[in-house]
Amino acid sequence: MLTKRIIPCLDVKYGRVVKGIHFKNLRDAGNPAKLAKMYDGQGADELVYLDISASPEGRKTMLSVVEKTAEQVFIPLTVGGGISGVEDVRNTLKAGADKVAINTAAVKNPEIIKEGARKFGSQCIVSAIDAKRIYEGRDDKILVDTREGKCWFEVYIYGGRKPTGIDAIAWAKKVEELGAGEILLTSMDYDGTKIGFDIPLTKKVAGETNIPVIASGGAGKLKHIYEALVSGKADAALAASIFHYKEYTVGDIKKYLKKKGINIRI
Repeated sequence: MLTKRIIPCLDVKYGRVVKGIHFKNLRDAGNPAKLAKMYDGQGADELVYLDISASPEGRKTMLSVVEKTAEQVFIPLTVGGGISGVEDVRNTLKAGADKVAINTAAVKNPEIIKEGARKFGSQCIVSAIDAKRIYEGRDDKILVDTREGKCWFEVYIYGGRKPTGIDAIAWAKKVEELGAGEILLTSMDYDGTKIGFDIPLTKKVAGETNIPVIASGGAGKLKHIYEALVSGKADAALAASIFHYKEYTVGDIKKYLKKKGINIRI
């Protein structure tokens, strides 16, 4: 059985960690380098660093901030935001990232995943998918059963600002074919709500692909992490608010999961 991973997320805007609800109403949560060092010390398995305003503003990731963050950790660091080409992937890896997460650029030009995987290896390429529930019936979409009824999931780009009309389940299968080594799957509906992960979405993507899926969006309680890993079939659970505002430490979550029989690194 593969070891499940716990991953704190640093959503960074202009060099500061922020957090909101449904990608909106952002509030300051601290310095990325200091938080990264703290989470490394708590036993996080990996870290995700997302420059959330880079793509919407048409700029590159702030590599100086990435470098300072990377200097503080000895665990894998995934960096996303503002990646528009293979050269950006190269520069981000050189700045200290172990993996690069790509969303907007991949939707606009899927070849970036294929080329990135060819040049740097699939293990370096993470497909970030921001998905939102759509309850309108569409014959050309993959419908998923939820407690609220059948829906399909639409991919959004530019930090959740622009809908694409692309089915998230179909897109997840496509990025795997292109060579992505992992999927960072964020539920826009559940992001920042602390009501739990979108289990139907996570389970469907995990079931339709053969690469690791990181569940993101909605962590609020210890049981939510457990549900994402067990009911949602995720390989890893990502959280932000519960860590940044010190509701739980990474250690708290790992001890809970260990008692529940989850294979986790303590």
